[in-house]
Amino acid sequence: MAISFDFKELSERERYKLMIGTIIPRPIALVTTVDEHGRINAAPFSFFNCLSADPPILVIGVENNADMSFKDTGHNIRMTEVFTVNIVSFAIAEAMHVCGARYPRGVDELKEAGLTAMPGAKVASPWIAEAPAAFECRRHVTLELGRSRQIVMGEIVYAHYQDGVVDPERLHVDPAAVDAIARLGGDTCATIRDRFEMLTPKL
Repeated sequence: MAISFDFKELSERERYKLMIGTIIPRPIALVTTVDEHGRINAAPFSFFNCLSADPPILVIGVENNADMSFKDTGHNIRMTEVFTVNIVSFAIAEAMHVCGARYPRGVDELKEAGLTAMPGAKVASPWIAEAPAAFECRRHVTLELGRSRQIVMGEIVYAHYQDGVVDPERLHVDPAAVDAIARLGGDTCATIRDRFEMLTPKL
């Protein structure tokens, strides 16, 4: 027998718990931005994915503060129109977690986490040297979802990979070298180390 829920009858927190516990695994974007004064910010987002290859579009869901003011990432993207998505590997999982703490505005989370900021090639926001891959993005579209959240789509303009992650000739990315982690429900995370093949069916 099925257990069913009418989402209109649930609170925001109840909907959130069902969604993050069920829509799994969710990749983690460690997003780096700079404010209008050039100060670096880094924050993790598990409401994140790719939407399109032509144009190459990534999307992140950025929550506002409780008083509906913009958090640093949302503010910085509005001011500079750019951001960088750094993929989180198992090796930098703890550092990503440090970046997720609620520091006062202006604190450089990368320094707090012991990560290395590298200057962007096409955008003002830095990329993280320790990340297996990073995508420099220009803001494409921002959707306002009520007062609580923004959906930010970014067009990838440049990509960085650590040596050994991608074959530069075939453009094959080695998932073992990326060693990405993902969010499950609550505080639980997972790796992608267990894999299996499913060939696309042909009629």
